Amino acid sequence: STASNVVPRAHTLAASASALPAALPTLPLPPAVLAVIALVLAALVLKKTLSTPSRPYSGSFDGVGAEYDAWTDEGILEYYWGDHIHLGYYTDEQIAKGAFKADFKAAKLDFVRKMLDWSEVAPLAEAAAAAGKPFRILDVGCGFGGTSRHLAATFPSAEVVGITLSERQVVRGTELAKECGLGNVRFQVMDALAMEFGDAEFDLVWACESGEHMPDKEKYVQEMARVLKPGGTMAVATWCQRQDPPAFTEGELAELDYLYKEWSHPFFISKEKYARIMGEVGSLKSVVAEDWAKNTIDSWRHSIWVGVVDPWIVILKFNPRIWIKVIREIVCLERMHRAFASGLMEYGMIKSVKAA
Repeated sequence: STASNVVPRAHTLAASASALPAALPTLPLPPAVLAVIALVLAALVLKKTLSTPSRPYSGSFDGVGAEYDAWTDEGILEYYWGDHIHLGYYTDEQIAKGAFKADFKAAKLDFVRKMLDWSEVAPLAEAAAAAGKPFRILDVGCGFGGTSRHLAATFPSAEVVGITLSERQVVRGTELAKECGLGNVRFQVMDALAMEFGDAEFDLVWACESGEHMPDKEKYVQEMARVLKPGGTMAVATWCQRQDPPAFTEGELAELDYLYKEWSHPFFISKEKYARIMGEVGSLKSVVAEDWAKNTIDSWRHSIWVGVVDPWIVILKFNPRIWIKVIREIVCLERMHRAFASGLMEYGMIKSVKAA
């Protein structure tokens, strides 16, 4: 019958199909093709690894402080960046000629000088000197003290205090201040969100690239305002994400998430929000917010370039962990550059004066 013929035919077809692969010759892939496949797979794994952030914010002392302890002990950051762990300032003329022709470390000191001029605190220092009183400066997030030492040298009669989450930075900053013969600057391990100082102790509260690591931006500003004397100045320089609206796209949110989590940042806010927070404190007036991205953005790629032309301190560490870490830093530096170039990020400069 038709039905009975179907089953034998099916078995025959199945048997033929099962025998077919065995009848085909097995062709080994040439070594060159295998090598290409291996390289492609390795590249995909490397891309995935480098695009996945490795150091999400995990707390002030255990996370941020520990990272800065490691950077200080490795010596790589100080070797390349010098005294100042922040972006540099490039004049319009330097940008026109090519920012990479500028001295990388000198650009960082130029930033400090520009920020100091912008802060307009010279009259405060002069008034304090005329009254025979010390001009007291607090450097919030001082690194290993490059800015603190510059301020101490600029104002010899001042008392400068730098605070950081890193014990190793305090040790290194103290060593360098001693080498410079500066007796009017000291460093302490301290949480900027719970400072141990009394109210109204400082004439100038200076914060350069520390707000990025603060999990509570309101408390950060409030604490700085609390320790600031009436009539004193607060000057903040910090990486900011752009204001919204317009709402961030999914791509922008993904990029911000990477930038948060690769360098232990809880989150960024806009310079406009910093200005609003200062205004809401009540005692702060004359609030100014500016974007200095145009004159600082070249620092990102300049940071990479100085390592390209002089890689030996990294290579001669003979430490694969450090090599991988440095590669990750290069990737993040480039992604920071692109975020600033696209307008997703801005360089916020926010200042205010405490009501007398």
